[in-house]
Amino acid sequence: MQAEIISVGNEILLGHIVNTNATHISQRLRELGIEVCYHISVGDKAKKLSSVLKEALGRSDIVITTGGLGPTVDDITIETISKVIKKKLVFKKKIYKKIMDHFDHRKIEMPPINRRQAYIPGGSKDLANPVGTAPGVIIEVNGKVLIALPGVPAEMMPMMADVINYLRDRYPSKATIESRIIKVVGLPESATCEKVQDLLKTEGDVTVGIYPHTAYVDLKINAKARDKKAAYRLIDPIEKKIRSRLGNFIFGTNDETLEGVVGELLATAKLTICVAESCTGGLIADRLTNVAGSSKYFTMAYVAYSNRAKISQLGVAKKAIERYGAVSSHVAIAMARGIKRIAKTDLALGVTGIAGPTGATKTKPIGLVYIALSTPADETWRRFNFIGDRLTIKLRTSQAALDMVRRYLKEKSSE
Repeated sequence: MQAEIISVGNEILLGHIVNTNATHISQRLRELGIEVCYHISVGDKAKKLSSVLKEALGRSDIVITTGGLGPTVDDITIETISKVIKKKLVFKKKIYKKIMDHFDHRKIEMPPINRRQAYIPGGSKDLANPVGTAPGVIIEVNGKVLIALPGVPAEMMPMMADVINYLRDRYPSKATIESRIIKVVGLPESATCEKVQDLLKTEGDVTVGIYPHTAYVDLKINAKARDKKAAYRLIDPIEKKIRSRLGNFIFGTNDETLEGVVGELLATAKLTICVAESCTGGLIADRLTNVAGSSKYFTMAYVAYSNRAKISQLGVAKKAIERYGAVSSHVAIAMARGIKRIAKTDLALGVTGIAGPTGATKTKPIGLVYIALSTPADETWRRFNFIGDRLTIKLRTSQAALDMVRRYLKEKSSE
C-alpha cells in the first residue's frame, strides 16, 4: 500500500512551526508496512488544497491530511474534502454533544462557531478527539481511503491509534518496514559517503540513506519484508559491511546518544570524570548529566570562562596564559589537570576555544578549540577548527570532547 500525507496550514509554509505531524504519521504507518511516498504541505487556500487532494487521490491508496479542522473560517479542510469527493456535509448530533461536553467540562460557554465542527461529509466515519473539539474523519472513496486529522500534535497523536487499528483491519499487513540507524561521529558527511557510497545505491527491499546532523551523521538501513525477523535478516549484513568500513567512527545505533554511550562505558569501567569548560559554558556537563544514573561516574564541573577564574580556581599559571594565550593546548591541559586535582576523579576534560562571533585574531580564528583529556596514565590534547555560528561551534566542541572520552574508554576496554 502507498500513502501520502498532506499537512495543511500557512504556519508550516511560513516556517512558524516545525511539521512534526508528518514524521509521526509516517512512523506509525511504517508499523503496518505502508510506504509513504509523498509529504506535501499546503496553505489555507481551498483552491490549492482541492488541487492537492485530487492529485493525491489519483496516485495513492491512502491519503491522510492533518490540520485545518478547527472552528474558524481559515479551517477549510473538511469543506474542501466534501467538495472534492462530492459528498454533502451532514450535521452529527453525536459529535455536537461531544463538543458541548468538552466546554461544559471546562466550565466555559461554547462559542457558536464551534458548531461547524459537527459537520462531516456524508458516509464518512468520525474519529473521536480525546483532547480537543475537532473530530477526525475517515472516508472511503472509490477504493481509496481519505483520513482527516487535526493539526495540533497533542490531538492528532492519540487519534492515530484509531487510524492504525482501522488500517490494520482494512489492509491486513503482508509486510513490515523495519529500520536501523548507525550513528557516526568524527567523520564528515562527505567522508562517510565515500566509504559507503556503493551501499547508498542499494535498491529493492533494502535501502540505505545518509542523514547529516550538526555534529554527527546517521546511516539508516530500511528493509521491507514479510515480518520483523525477515527484515532484520536483510538489515544485518548491510550493517556488518558499514561497521567494517567505518570502525570506531560508529558510536551507537538508533536512539543512542553519545553522552549515553560514554556514560555506559564509564559505568562499566567504574571510572569517574569531571570537566573544566570555557567556551562551551557548561554544555559538556549538561549533556553528561542528562543521562539517568550519571551520578555514578560524574562528580563535578567548573565553567572557568574568564582568565581570572582559570588562574584562581583551576590553578592555571598566569605565565602560561600570557605566553600561549587562553586558547591553547597548554591552558587546556592545565584546566584538565586543575579540575582533576580538585575533584579527585579518574578522568578529566579541559576545554578552551573561540566560539565567536568576536574574539578572533590573525593566528587564532573563530572555531579554534583545544580539548585536553587527563587519564590515570597520561594527558593528551587535540586541536580543532570548527565552522559555524556560536551555538554550532559549542555543540561540535562538546561532541568532540565526549568522543575523545569514548575513544579512550573503548581502547582501554580492548586492552
